[in-house]
Amino acid sequence: MDLKDRHILIAVDESENAKRAVLYAADFLGGFPGFRVTLLNIIPEPPEDYFKTPVDRREWIDSQRHKAEQMLENYRQILIQSGFSEDKVAVKLNIKDCPSVAECILDELKELKACTVVVGRRGISKKEEFLFGSTSSKIIHDAKNCSVWVIE
Repeated sequence: MDLKDRHILIAVDESENAKRAVLYAADFLGGFPGFRVTLLNIIPEPPEDYFKTPVDRREWIDSQRHKAEQMLENYRQILIQSGFSEDKVAVKLNIKDCPSVAECILDELKELKACTVVVGRRGISKKEEFLFGSTSSKIIHDAKNCSVWVIE
């Protein structure tokens, strides 16, 4: 019987909690066969009128993409050094219009058919959470047919 790898989606940004999520997954799963990981970074696309010119907007997006690609490669190397083989660690960078980052993560989770989503807890205040919502809280409440790891 051929067993399929369990697919783990790790949603990351530049925060320390996201880095801790990667380190946790690396420590917990690195070196064990039967797992593959996709590192996901979402860059919410800014509205057309957010910048003075389309060139300013394009430069901002390019700058964000470059920073995200470097971050994703650093996280990828952490996972490889922990024992994941290179072909078991993928990166995905999405620049898109998102109603919320959590919804975009949940869409990717569904598309990738991952069995687990790992996120870092942002550590926002209760007031900020009330006003803006919590990405990890929305994922916990709305994710279906998978496990959710929230790393602090």
